Amino acid sequence: MLITRRIRDLFAGLAIVVAAGVTSPVAAQGDLLVAPTRVIINGAGNAEVVLSNIGSQAATYRIGVELRRMEANGDFADVSEAEASAAEKAALEMLRYAPKRITLLPGQPQAIRLSARPAAELPDGEYRVHMSFRAIPPALSPEAMQDQAAAGQLAIRLTPVYGITIPVFIRKGRLEAGATIANPRLGGDPGAEWLELEMRRTGQRSVYGEILGKRGNEQVFALKGVAIYPEVQGRSVRIPLTAEQIGKLTGPIRIEYRELPENGGQLIAAVTSTVR
Repeated sequence: MLITRRIRDLFAGLAIVVAAGVTSPVAAQGDLLVAPTRVIINGAGNAEVVLSNIGSQAATYRIGVELRRMEANGDFADVSEAEASAAEKAALEMLRYAPKRITLLPGQPQAIRLSARPAAELPDGEYRVHMSFRAIPPALSPEAMQDQAAAGQLAIRLTPVYGITIPVFIRKGRLEAGATIANPRLGGDPGAEWLELEMRRTGQRSVYGEILGKRGNEQVFALKGVAIYPEVQGRSVRIPLTAEQIGKLTGPIRIEYRELPENGGQLIAAVTSTVR
C-alpha cells in the first residue's frame, strides 16, 4: 500500500511523543495509535484520522460510529439509534467514512477518510458522533482447532477486545460558544483530595480546553481535555490535587479555562477566588 509522506511524517512525530510520555492529541490503546483524538468538520468538508499498529504482529480493526451523551458529571452514556434525537440521527446520516475494516502490519499507518454533507434544510448547529476503532481478535488456527477436536476438549478462550473512541463534530453555520466557572471548593479524603468546581456553557456549540490554577505567576495545577457538550448546559469538574498543591491554595487563586495551546490557547473563562 502506498503511504503518503504526510502520514509518514505524522507518525514519526507521534513516535517521539509516545516515547517521551507527553500529553498530545494522540490516543493509544493496546497496539493501536490514533490521531487526532478530536475531529471537527465545518460545513460540507472532509477530514482524516490516521491509525497505526505499534505492535509486533499484524492486527485487524473494525471502524464504526456510535452515539454518546454527556452527563452532568462529565461521564458519557451510550445512546441507541432508537433513543436518538433528531440531531443525533442527522449526525449519523450525514457522516461518511471509509474503510470500515482494516488490517495493519506492524508499524503500518493508514488513513480513514471522513466526509460530511449537511442537508441545506438542516438547522445550524453542532452535530456529533463518536467514531470507534476496535481490535478484532485473531481466529484460532486450524491446527489448534484440530488438536482440540482430537483431544475431545471444549476450549474457552478469553480474549480482551480493546479499542479507542473519539468524537467527530460536524458544525453547520456560524456558531459561538462561551463558558463560566463558579463555586471552586475542596473535597475528597486525606490522600485523595480534589478541587471541585461548576462550569456552565453558553452558545450553540461545545467548548473544549484545559483548566489552569495560578497563584501570581506560579501555575499550581492543570487539567487538560475538559469539554462541555451541547446536550448539557453545565457540568461539575474534579481536579485531583497533591498535598503540595493543596498547600499552595492560600489566598486568592485565579482559575482559567483556556483552549489547548495547539488550538491557540485563547481564554474562555476565568474566576479569582479563595478556595476552602
